[in-house]
Amino acid sequence: MLTYDLGSASGPLYVYLYQCLKKDISEGRIEPGTKLPSKRAFAGNLGVSTITIENAYGQLESEGYIQSVPKKGYYVVDIPNLGIKKGTVKTVKNISESKVAEDLFDISSNKADAGSFPFSVWSKLMRETLSEKTEQLLDNSEKTGVFELRVAVAEHLSSYRGMDINPDQIIIGAGTEYLYGVLVNLLGRDKVFCVENPGYMKPKQIYESNNVKCVYADIDEQGISVNKIKEKKADVIHICPTHHFPTGITMPVSRRYELLAWANEKDGRYIIEDDYDSEFRVNGMPISPFFNIDACEKVIYMNTFSKSLASTMRISYMILPEHLLKKYKQELGFYSCTVPTFEQYTLASFISRGYFEKHINRMRNYYGKKRKALIDAIEHNLPKDKYEIIENDSGLHFNLKLNIKMSDCKFKELLKSHGIIVQAVSDYYMDEVKDYHIFIVNYSSIDIDMLMEKIKMLKKVL
Repeated sequence: MLTYDLGSASGPLYVYLYQCLKKDISEGRIEPGTKLPSKRAFAGNLGVSTITIENAYGQLESEGYIQSVPKKGYYVVDIPNLGIKKGTVKTVKNISESKVAEDLFDISSNKADAGSFPFSVWSKLMRETLSEKTEQLLDNSEKTGVFELRVAVAEHLSSYRGMDINPDQIIIGAGTEYLYGVLVNLLGRDKVFCVENPGYMKPKQIYESNNVKCVYADIDEQGISVNKIKEKKADVIHICPTHHFPTGITMPVSRRYELLAWANEKDGRYIIEDDYDSEFRVNGMPISPFFNIDACEKVIYMNTFSKSLASTMRISYMILPEHLLKKYKQELGFYSCTVPTFEQYTLASFISRGYFEKHINRMRNYYGKKRKALIDAIEHNLPKDKYEIIENDSGLHFNLKLNIKMSDCKFKELLKSHGIIVQAVSDYYMDEVKDYHIFIVNYSSIDIDMLMEKIKMLKKVL
């Protein structure tokens, strides 16, 4: 007769008994085909009620460990591969690597500064949202996003970017990457999408993963080339005209009108304007978006809060021209909004009550000081004949051209061995790799306390 000490059970007796039997069956101590004791006899032996035995047997039977044979009793099932145990993976922390990681000066990361997020204000608004919007939080939001958030975004864009839009034109989504996929479904998989070269690799990867043809067109000193777009026979172009990544180029209005003329030459052509870090212009007013000069509904505007608030804030939005909005509602209106209503209401309050504007102003000053400190350190420490700073007062990065003879790849490895992580513009070319010796300096999350030490190290390497 099977015997178990039920005195050590911390929960319901039947659960403990079920776990003991399951373990013995799994580990082979109770072999397949074995008949288990009758409920009455087993209960008498363990000093428990028959209900306890019945519940334990019932759980084992529902999971397939035992089976009931009418008028005979319960038998252990023969389960192939039951004895195969899943291996355990032990994570061993490499102390030497961790120590090196702490000393790295990473100017390749473009995430927001960790200490700059307005946690106190955000937590206050979260509590208010929980207490004041209990009913709304349990309702599904509109398919295009919570109306309060779309109104707040529209008002912000009106006052800050001079954009006259209807809140209904705004589609809220969980990150621009998700919205890229939505655009593929909206515009059609028969379209040829085109991205900038050099450029951010992610859009091309996403378009291709959505089974559309995606090509790239070279840029010149004014941005993406219209002639190259025509050569590639593109239907949709994805561009960053305000602050191109990685070159930092701001597209002049003359080139913008050339692109609009290209789009108007044929039905079905569109321009996706990715305005990813337009809030952080160091000097002067923000540059007017492409969307503002579009009179023929050819520009789809996209932006995100990942740059302005935090990289983990997966809330983005796109603004569709009226005719595309109508098509979206007809063909894709069944999609639910992918951002939780709780976060949407909190962000809506954050924007509408002026906290977002204050945060942007504070961060612009903060990042401006970081930028100045970094440029000053470069100018005061590096030999004049060894570098050239390339900047245009926009966004959260500038470029540093270095007078070196080794390849960009080898130079990056050399810097990393001295505790400096950097990316090169050549990393973002989509065809043959060329060494331009131009390196991207993302300063949003750099550690100012390590600045002088690492700039002196750069000088030593040069």
